[in-house]
Amino acid sequence: MLRLITDFDGPIIDVSERYYRVYQFCLEKTRRRDQVVQQLPKAEFWQLKRSRVPEKQIALNSGLDEAQAQEFAQLRRQTVHTEPYFNYDTLAPGAVDALLKIQQAGIDLAVMTMRRVRELDYAFKKNDLGRFFPENRCYCLSNDYVKTRDIEDKPLLMARALQELPPATDIWMVGDTEADITAAKNYDIKVIAVESGIRDRTQLELYHPDLIVKDFSAAVDLVLKPKHLV
Repeated sequence: MLRLITDFDGPIIDVSERYYRVYQFCLEKTRRRDQVVQQLPKAEFWQLKRSRVPEKQIALNSGLDEAQAQEFAQLRRQTVHTEPYFNYDTLAPGAVDALLKIQQAGIDLAVMTMRRVRELDYAFKKNDLGRFFPENRCYCLSNDYVKTRDIEDKPLLMARALQELPPATDIWMVGDTEADITAAKNYDIKVIAVESGIRDRTQLELYHPDLIVKDFSAAVDLVLKPKHLV
């Protein structure tokens, strides 16, 4: 049996608008009433995020002072995963077609995400994605889970998945961050990194995935046609 384990945000969901709206909100809330700030265009902001520029530096680049930058970073952490902003998430281009292709090919598909149960359920309902992921193929955080760092938490999800899922002859992981790559490599699972998420190619290369491709559709095509792999 061929199994594909995919991350959610990045390969399937585009979170760039949510992150940008939270940036705008935090900038507005943090600046003084008479203070002139420089709101970054979305493309510039997203490139800074993808190249892992710290939140404080993004705040400084936007015209906030050192103390405000600290406040900005803290407010951003408190806000980015709150319900009003999840509404700005959209389906990544081609993601549903790729999921349909997986389903038609009979591949065993699981999702592994740092979202909490309620956050994943929200996205499933909004985008009609539950049809692709049975409950016993969803690996996410409980609503009361105390997060540490994704690069530490995600391998724990992978360990649980490998313990609970039936054996597979071939397993692939698709993700867009160092946490996905680390979780796969810790268990000798082949991993494809996608450039459609929150890390750019330079950041992904630091963690040595087996392959780096443009998006989820390209990853699925490679998994379905292993003869194309070098």
